[in-house]
Amino acid sequence: MNQIETVSGQRVPTDDWRDGWLQSLAPGCPVRHVPSPNSDARPAGEKVSLVVVHAISLPPSQFGSDDIARLFTNMLDPAAHPYFAGIHTLRVSAHFLIRRDGELIQFVSADQRAWHAGVSSWRGRERCNDFSIGIELEGCDDLPFEDAQYGRLGELLRALRTRYPFEAVAGHSTIAPGRKTDPGPFFEWMRLRDLGEELLPDLNATR
Repeated sequence: MNQIETVSGQRVPTDDWRDGWLQSLAPGCPVRHVPSPNSDARPAGEKVSLVVVHAISLPPSQFGSDDIARLFTNMLDPAAHPYFAGIHTLRVSAHFLIRRDGELIQFVSADQRAWHAGVSSWRGRERCNDFSIGIELEGCDDLPFEDAQYGRLGELLRALRTRYPFEAVAGHSTIAPGRKTDPGPFFEWMRLRDLGEELLPDLNATR
């Protein structure tokens, strides 16, 4: 059984990954599974080498609803909010969502390709969906993220490293500059280094 170190510094066991689905991060921290159809197989032989951090809120700058999950499962009601009329036909998903209170939801097996990055490039390689894992934080460009989200993100990155030895962590804005701004100006990249630099080999918010 794998172990991760929580933000308190305590090492605790985690359940085994099951076909790319994380079962729990620590005692009392189960992972909720909400399977999304917006995924497919990675290219043959492709390994995960990048984690992409995103931010999302639905409706924009509002928190606490299930509308993100509805978007990722193609169930968003276009009549529920004016903004939804323009996005409800999108077919998108991330592997994980971390809500404001730290709840962790998984939508796509990490063995599979989630449709989170769109047109993107990382160090000369295009199609970042092929080789990345996408983590959404419930948030926006206008407000700080919560302490619980940073803590859960650090734990999730450690758990991912036990199975997917990625090489770098980058923001959506880094792999899609000019097209995307998330996770935005309020995301504190150095807080991830403080959570355990030795397990985060290349935190890079700028290139």
